[in-house]
Amino acid sequence: MLPLRTKIGIWSAALLTGLVGVVNLLSAVTPNIQARTHWLKAIFPFEVRSYGHLFAALTGFFLLSLATNLLRRKRVAWLLAIVLLIISIVSHLIKGLDYEESLLAFVLLIQLVLMRNVYTARSDAPSLAQGVRMLMGALLFTLAYGTIGFYWLDSHFHVNFSFSDAINQTLAMFFTDDNARLQPATKFGSFFADSIYTVGTITLLFALFMLMRPVLLRGVPATPAERQRAQAILEQYGCSSLAPLALLPDKAYYFSPSGRSVIAYVPKGRGAIALGDPIGPPEDKKEVIIGFQQFCQENDWYPAFYQTLPDYLELYRSLGFKVLKIGEEAIVNLQTFSLQGKAGKNLRTAMNRMTKLGYKIQFYPPPIEDDLLKKLRNISDEWLKMMQGAEKKFSVGWFDEDYLKNCEIVTVETEKGEITAFCNMIPEYQTNEITNDLMRRKAEVENGTMDFLFIGLFQAYKERGYDGFNLGLSALAGLGQTQLSPRLEKVLSYLYKHLNQFYNFQGLHSFKDKFNPRWEPRYLIYPGTATLADIVVALIRVDSGDRLWDYFRPGS
Repeated sequence: MLPLRTKIGIWSAALLTGLVGVVNLLSAVTPNIQARTHWLKAIFPFEVRSYGHLFAALTGFFLLSLATNLLRRKRVAWLLAIVLLIISIVSHLIKGLDYEESLLAFVLLIQLVLMRNVYTARSDAPSLAQGVRMLMGALLFTLAYGTIGFYWLDSHFHVNFSFSDAINQTLAMFFTDDNARLQPATKFGSFFADSIYTVGTITLLFALFMLMRPVLLRGVPATPAERQRAQAILEQYGCSSLAPLALLPDKAYYFSPSGRSVIAYVPKGRGAIALGDPIGPPEDKKEVIIGFQQFCQENDWYPAFYQTLPDYLELYRSLGFKVLKIGEEAIVNLQTFSLQGKAGKNLRTAMNRMTKLGYKIQFYPPPIEDDLLKKLRNISDEWLKMMQGAEKKFSVGWFDEDYLKNCEIVTVETEKGEITAFCNMIPEYQTNEITNDLMRRKAEVENGTMDFLFIGLFQAYKERGYDGFNLGLSALAGLGQTQLSPRLEKVLSYLYKHLNQFYNFQGLHSFKDKFNPRWEPRYLIYPGTATLADIVVALIRVDSGDRLWDYFRPGS
């Protein structure tokens, strides 16, 4: 945690940055004091002094846009603020010897320089939300610049502007051919009218760049060398169904100081969401968690661990984290799995029926050929359309040809060789279990197709010597079942029961439960109640790939 004195310094710097931005806006549309301008005329021509007003306005806009990022201790925001404050100081002096505004900017400049070691956080990944906020800010700033200017500078025009007249005149500058017959009465009035277009163009172009930045600047979370380093650790210490998914291209990596452990995470907004527990030797767990906490603090992120095992809950608690159960993972014991007897009757019936209809299970080892991938792509697209959703990410894979090409693919095929369903298989490294990732089918399939697929998988991997088959997380299952369960867990249990019509939580749980698995709890580890909202938003964003609307669609 940051010391109170440092927090006060950060807050005061952010507030002062916003104040300087507002002062710059007001100063830019305020006429110069004649006594001071008299001395400047001998040094700078009118064009130079007028551009001092323009630069004061533009630096005001950018300082206002940086205030929030300074509050979050962003390093790039600090560097930009330093440059803008220097420009601001010079602009105020050139335009009218406005030493009061320059002094305010100088005080903030000194404070930021003295606090330079506090601003260590890296910039957030580009997002559509950032661009929308910047676009709204640019529109409002341009409107404010024009409105305040016309209201205060009406002596420079042949009009006595009221406040509403000033708003209408600003809008007319962009939406009428003759600027609503505006007639400047002075040289400065003419400059100000033209400057509205300059301010509007620059701020809007910047906002449009921010809006397009998620497309133009697609960052790579990890370098190939980092991914290879992470893979070596995973192969040695990976022991969960999530371990292989840590190598998918949406992940960044934090390596422990010892270099023996890795945390695969995705930063979104205020949250840095780690996939599962840290991967590495048990004796290194505390060190890597503490290091990740400090790393996140430096970047103004809240650290969280999603879908952790129960093994290290006490360690997380001892380090100040909160623990929330989020569901249970279904693991089928392949050594005891059987279709015999009364318990296996329904599964046996489904298997026999599909076999009589000519269906069969086919296994395709990697590397997968392009022709097969094209067929699977068509099935995947049909499945996504049927589910009215989009690809999920983070804790599951998505249809990526480079990813699937290196997986074993298992299909359900008709007697004629037509594929009706498929899944891809991933190992768990040090655990003698196998798990499936993508599980997709055509919209119209024979009843019992998915049962047939999984029974075939269980039988095949049992013969290969695997001990267990992990069916994945059943979200919100097994929550709030005792009087001692936390209140938040009981709230999630209520949602599990009452949101089933939208997300079919119970249907997915029932499908897995028919195979008589053992249920193991999984948890969300987060810093505290005050951070939970930011963590949930970040988790939704990483899971949906920032397609929030698709995430909340029924059936998605």
